[in-house]
Amino acid sequence: MQEKSAFFSKISGVVTLDGKPAANAKITRTVNLNKDKVDYTYTDEKGYFEMPAVFQRTVTKFLPQEFVAKQDIVVQYDGNSYDIWSGVKRTPEENAEARGKTLNVQCELNSEKSFKQVNNSPYISRCTWPTEPDEIDTGF
Repeated sequence: MQEKSAFFSKISGVVTLDGKPAANAKITRTVNLNKDKVDYTYTDEKGYFEMPAVFQRTVTKFLPQEFVAKQDIVVQYDGNSYDIWSGVKRTPEENAEARGKTLNVQCELNSEKSFKQVNNSPYISRCTWPTEPDEIDTGF
């Protein structure tokens, strides 16, 4: 039996460069479970973008197999390329990246990338989103 799994939840947000809206920036999203699935969109004049969830039928829920979906988002703006999101989604539920809430991000292209782990899924991103990260036991 197959079931639909969310490889990347619906995402929306604002992209800025030095605090100013990145208007007409191209946003390319790549999702991979066993092959790349690529889509793209553009920001509006306020830097706002929206992308639908990416679903795929899987049998992982019924097999002793781990769900691992690679996620990447790259922004092309003003002749430069910025990788703003790189993650490994480890649960098939939609909105797992934001603990069940809508994934709404704020992305500053010139910011340093930071690490956040949510629902045992690691993300390295130039974006912030209102989600408490996992408590990580470092063993110390």
